[in-house]
Formats: sequence, structure tokens, C-alpha cells
Amino acid sequence: MAATQHFYFLPSLMLLLLLTFSSFESTQASYEAKDMVEVVVEGVVYCQKCESFGTWSLTGAEPISSAKVGVICKDYKGRVSFYKAFMTDANGYFYAPLQGLEMNHYYLDHPLQSCTVSLISSPRPDCNLLTNVNHGIEGSPLRFEKKRLSGVNYEAVVYAAGPLAFRPANCPEKTHID
Repeated sequence: MAATQHFYFLPSLMLLLLLTFSSFESTQASYEAKDMVEVVVEGVVYCQKCESFGTWSLTGAEPISSAKVGVICKDYKGRVSFYKAFMTDANGYFYAPLQGLEMNHYYLDHPLQSCTVSLISSPRPDCNLLTNVNHGIEGSPLRFEKKRLSGVNYEAVVYAAGPLAFRPANCPEKTHID
């Protein structure tokens, strides 16, 4: 009789354990999905006016749609650990999720220290020369502006770069009147 009771009890116990562990794993997976924080870089690319040539002024500048920028991150040993190009929207704005960026050393490989944004190309033939406004040629450092985006199973820490600018190739010479 005792053997019969154990025979019914054992499968019930195994089923209970199986349901408990599978429930735990799915709960664990949902916690891990919520804990995943994405790193994003945003900025704007402009066409600098000829009047501002040689300065970092963007007074009267126009946003450039479909301009390309590159985000490059280097590890603490100076090796490239991430690179991806992004395109601006109709307002010259780029939103660059750094999916695949790995930080092997949290403090030394942190995006604020290791990533920069550089100009790549402009689709405008009348405004396609690189400028170093906000280090657009050298690589614009990132700024943390205490901005976070949250959604269902999504959280992003947003960094800013730039604003960056191209300039026209044919700017008239500046004349000085004394």
C-alpha cells in the first residue's frame, strides 16, 4: 500500500518541480530583458553658412537629411571595439543605438570615455565639405545629459554628440575693409 502511494506521489512531485523551475526561468528571462539597458547616441548634422566659415558658429545653419555619421568606440587599450555608420532623418537628426557595444571594463570602456562621432558624408553637392565644428573630423566626444528613454522591456541611456556640420565648397573670400 505504501508503495502505491509513493507511485502516485512521485510523478506529481516531479510535475510540480518542473512547473516551478520553468516558471522561474521565464520570470528570470523577463527580469533579464527588463534589465538590458541600451546605449544610444543622438545629435544633429547641419550645413554651415559661408558667413560662419572658419568658426564653430552654426547661426543660420540648415539641417542636412541623409547625412552619414560614424560612431567609433575604442577599448582602454586604444583598439576599435565598435564602429557603425548612421544616417540622419529629414531634420538632420540621428539616433544611433550602439547594439553590440561590449564594455569589458566598465569604467575604462564606458561610452563617455571610449566613443566619438565623426562626419562621414553629405548627400548635398552644395554642402559636402567636412568641418571640425564640435570635432566633427577628429571625433566629437559624447555628453551625458541625464536623458533616459523607457518602454516595455526597453530602457536606453542617451548620450549626445555635436552638433556637427558640413560646409559649402564655394564660399566667397572674406574681404576686410579698413
